[in-house]
Amino acid sequence: MALPAAQLRRDARIEKRRRRIAEAALALFASRGYTVTSVDDIVTRARVSKSAFYEFFESKEHCFRELLDNEGGGLIHDVLADAATGHDHHERLRLGITRFVVNCFERSEVARLLIVESVGLSPGVEEVRRELQARFADAVAEEVRHAMSHDAFYADKDPVVFGRAVVGGVSDAVGYFLTHPGVDADSLAESLCRVFAP
Repeated sequence: MALPAAQLRRDARIEKRRRRIAEAALALFASRGYTVTSVDDIVTRARVSKSAFYEFFESKEHCFRELLDNEGGGLIHDVLADAATGHDHHERLRLGITRFVVNCFERSEVARLLIVESVGLSPGVEEVRRELQARFADAVAEEVRHAMSHDAFYADKDPVVFGRAVVGGVSDAVGYFLTHPGVDADSLAESLCRVFAP
């Protein structure tokens, strides 16, 4: 049964309000930091009431967790989808690392949430951050597992340790160069690929 036109319009308005709040929160968390940003700052920027904020989120932390899960999850999904198009482990690793770096440079607000603002914020946020990192690390570990028998570079690598090292090293490099300009995304990605997927 189709929804009446009035209900569809109402649902669209509600979703638009939620999106405005989320966009305002993302911009503020990324530019000012989680700790400094208040719910009042978010609703002022989104041009909505405080009660509108609480229609969607229980707290500022809940808002942050959902942003991290949705936006960070979308970034990791894109990375894994791009990596999956590679023809072999080498190409898949290089595509994944490159997509992560490029996405972080293109979506620096999301990268700041994932790499900087979420670290140690709370147990709930840390759980989301670790789950996102695990998806990337597990994909790398799986590639290394398959490569060990026929690629000398990976033959002596522990897949789990290597996966975590890639996530840690790539994330740290991206975080550094997002805040200390001097290298572009493509150059950074190529340098990281020479380290982790030569």
